[in-house]
Amino acid sequence: MLGASTNPTEKFMATMRVVQVARAGGAFELVQREVPAPGPGELRVKVEACGMCHSDLFVKSGAFPGLTLPRVPGHEIAGRVDAVGDGVKHLQVGQRVGVGWYGGHCGQCDACRAGDFLNCEEHRITGISYDGGYAEYAVVPAVAAARIPDGIDAAAAGPLLCAGITTFNALRNSGARPGDTVAVQGIGGLGHLAIQYARQLGFRTVALSSGSSKEALARELGAHDYIDTGKTSAAEGLQALGGAHLVLATAPHADAISSTVEGLRARGKLLIVAAPMEPISVSALALLSGKTVAGWPSGSAIDAEATMQFSARTGVLPRIERFGLEQAEEAYAKMMENRVRFRAVLVP
Repeated sequence: MLGASTNPTEKFMATMRVVQVARAGGAFELVQREVPAPGPGELRVKVEACGMCHSDLFVKSGAFPGLTLPRVPGHEIAGRVDAVGDGVKHLQVGQRVGVGWYGGHCGQCDACRAGDFLNCEEHRITGISYDGGYAEYAVVPAVAAARIPDGIDAAAAGPLLCAGITTFNALRNSGARPGDTVAVQGIGGLGHLAIQYARQLGFRTVALSSGSSKEALARELGAHDYIDTGKTSAAEGLQALGGAHLVLATAPHADAISSTVEGLRARGKLLIVAAPMEPISVSALALLSGKTVAGWPSGSAIDAEATMQFSARTGVLPRIERFGLEQAEEAYAKMMENRVRFRAVLVP
């Protein structure tokens, strides 16, 4: 630790390595910066690992509305509290914490007053609204920090704060009940975790992917059934199993997502957590039996804690590849080219 300070006004002359984006579309730059001190209501986290996410494209491209550059990306931060600012009472120096996409809320708008922090009118995003975890230290709002349970390695915790919370929180809020048939479309960074969670939550778990090469992996992850959509359409395959109560769409392919609607049983739900660039086409006729199409965001800090606690109890973990900060450009390229199995994690 840098000094385990609790003084938010303390100035540190020590420097740290960070990976920043200085211009839109530019390469990642590994530079030295002064280690920042936390302000009121903030924490300084000594970063032990930070996962990479496709959403980091928003920073790399400079395309996110209101983004200011240079910016340090990274919203899958796992580490330990190194210093706390004034007013922080629920976390202490040395405690293991993680910070995901949710980066804080105002607490005063109508959404916040209703407890809907993710839709806060002034919501903040880690690694976009302020510098993220592609660094040795990060200063974050204390309200955004989730406690990491024992038994989960920091490099594994990082992806659980994004892909993990997104899929786990979607499944547990989907309305599906133990014993229901739940299909996971896609076996990638999101899907490989969704299959594990679906199995551990007591669903009849079906994996959907094109080709036979992923069947063994899907069953190893916990799938009871596998549908090769290269041979059988998702609709036909799911209807042969009696229809799905729920399809969780985790791969951002519009046609593949659309093809699952006919595989739902009456009053079934297509729940989308992936974000394809193309529109999704759904026949209104297919919905007249009560089927629904919905999306799910991720979750707040307390949801992240629930995700990691469930993962620690059940052994649900991401499959990762580790990279140093100096390898950020290489790791990002491999991720965007779908050559990482399944999550890239930077380890300072």
